[in-house]
Amino acid sequence: QVQLVESGGGLVQAGGSLRLSCAASGRISSINAMGWYRQAPGKQRDLVALITSGGSTNYADSMKGRFTISRDNAKNTVYLQMNSMKPEDTGVYYCYADATVRLVRGGYWGQGTQVTISS
Repeated sequence: QVQLVESGGGLVQAGGSLRLSCAASGRISSINAMGWYRQAPGKQRDLVALITSGGSTNYADSMKGRFTISRDNAKNTVYLQMNSMKPEDTGVYYCYADATVRLVRGGYWGQGTQVTISS
């Protein structure tokens, strides 16, 4: 129905930057919101940032001022620019889309991309 393909993860030193991308494809009628969640080892999956089709954004407190989410509606793609990264930012980052397919609204997840910050 909806496929989310992530890219841009990797290993970076503390203080460095990474940019994640996620492209949505499939029989999509509309995408209401897209965003990123992070799952650290042994922990639950938590919100990193979310952006609506209208451009409204929501960030986890620990990411405010360091991370920026943006979106290209024409390409159904969401980006996450991560700056001043810290070791505690390490985890698997999952792309999320709140999308409507054939009049049915649902949530969709990508396969995840590993982000590791070394101290």
